[in-house]
Amino acid sequence: MTQRGLGDEEDDFPEWEDRVKANVAGEVRRRRKEMGWSAQDLADQCEQLGHPIPRNVIANMESGRRASLPLVDVLVLAAALETYPACLIFPVGYVDQTQELPFQDLVPTWDALRRFTGEQEVPGYDAGLVPDFEAHVSLVRTALAALEEEEQARFAAKTATSRAQKEEAERKRTAYADRAISAKYNLRYLRRDLRDDGATPPDLPPALGDVDLPESDTDANTTTEESF
Repeated sequence: MTQRGLGDEEDDFPEWEDRVKANVAGEVRRRRKEMGWSAQDLADQCEQLGHPIPRNVIANMESGRRASLPLVDVLVLAAALETYPACLIFPVGYVDQTQELPFQDLVPTWDALRRFTGEQEVPGYDAGLVPDFEAHVSLVRTALAALEEEEQARFAAKTATSRAQKEEAERKRTAYADRAISAKYNLRYLRRDLRDDGATPPDLPPALGDVDLPESDTDANTTTEESF
């Protein structure tokens, strides 16, 4: 397909819309058949999820006769088909190339998906708080892993049969304890920054319940390291 310029006929815009709808329709049909479902089975599943999409609407969508494709339908269809909405819009492996926006050239569907999910950065685009939440996940994993390793090293020190084994286990326990404290220290300040931005940080697992300071301690002089 050859794209025309911005000053040409407006046929380009529905052409892009039709391509997006065709991507979703084709992947819904493929996924539905893969699961051994009829259009009525899919309609029943959508109704169970709380957003009915009648069988004839699904049939019209799959055949290209449906004029519109609301975002809420894409979300429910993806859940019903046990896949991700992005995979319906950008069916990697089943559609080689797609069009991200009107008047743009075709690009590999894999690249389009990665930009859609933010995995591939686009210069000038604002990722919002996504990088902060990703850093939060990483710090939580690091802290939990370090706490688990510290506990194992503590047990090894208690059950050591020689002085050398005990000293080695204690060395490891101290190293893991320091790693856990460092991760929790960074986690505490990341969560503080998120709140300062007006955001709500993710929930913490019980093992990291000491990361957030009580309200009465937020202005105290106690250092972060001393509070862990």
